[in-house]
Amino acid sequence: QVQLVESGGGLVQAGGSLRLSCAASGSIFSPNTMGWYRQAPGKQRELVAIIASGGSTNYADSVKGRFTISRDSAKNTVYLQMNSLKPEDTAVYYCRIVIIGNAYWGQGTQVTVSS
Repeated sequence: QVQLVESGGGLVQAGGSLRLSCAASGSIFSPNTMGWYRQAPGKQRELVAIIASGGSTNYADSVKGRFTISRDSAKNTVYLQMNSLKPEDTAVYYCRIVIIGNAYWGQGTQVTVSS
């Protein structure tokens, strides 16, 4: 089993910054891919950013240049640094890890950006 615990969400004004963290525990094997997704009210869950064990990354176009994903593989932890936040970034942010084709999700953390 794999458990994911997210932290770092909250309320911030537009233009501000937040840093999300997600720590994975349990049966973690490499290689794996860790990432962040988000779901706004009334919308489908969407990819924000992912990072592979080797460090390669992929971002949604809407966050490129503003968000940075990173990981500490020794700690099985992934981070999302979010800068220049916009009201449209408001959503529940979910951490995900994929290990040998199996996906595991965190419980989500709320990010609210006020205008």
